[in-house]
Amino acid sequence: MGLESWTVIDLKFDPIHLLIGPPKRYPIAQTMSEEEQSPNSIYDFTVKDIHGENVPLSNYQGKVLLIVNVASKCGLTQANYKELNILYEKYREQGFEILAFPCNQFAWQEPGTNDEIQETACTRFKAEFPIFDKIEVNGKNASPLYKFLKSEKGGLFVDAIKWNFTKFLVNSEGKVVERYAPRMSPLQIEEDIKKLLGSS
Repeated sequence: MGLESWTVIDLKFDPIHLLIGPPKRYPIAQTMSEEEQSPNSIYDFTVKDIHGENVPLSNYQGKVLLIVNVASKCGLTQANYKELNILYEKYREQGFEILAFPCNQFAWQEPGTNDEIQETACTRFKAEFPIFDKIEVNGKNASPLYKFLKSEKGGLFVDAIKWNFTKFLVNSEGKVVERYAPRMSPLQIEEDIKKLLGSS
């Protein structure tokens, strides 16, 4: 991670040193192992909740997760929130959680502040699952979590998130097992959720 350690090449005295100067100090680059650099699961990430507080995703160890980028003003919003609420109410007691991440990158359909987003999600759409801090999911400022999700399950043709309500299903060991396109409704993936809950 840019750390360097130094060593001195021990040269015995020689008159030539009077001409070339003292022994040189040579940097030896030390890099982290690939295992240390690369996250192994979503449990290696910490995100911020809607109030700006840090939330280690290791808090969700042992649970089956559906991670969704949401928006308040999208044509898919009402149907997705309705079906996400159905799934959450039905399976939360069995170890199922939904993690919703607001994103304003798609046609500026999540323009509000975090307080406004929470008010819309929880009052208008009756969401009881956690809503997190607004993030970016594509580009150089993309959330590290979303970079990981995309690297684990790429999309059709490109890995970039194409629209609001792209969904990632994560098993009880923190591994990404499936990615669903925005128009795949939550209830269409219910069977996949049930299978993971049966094995968790």
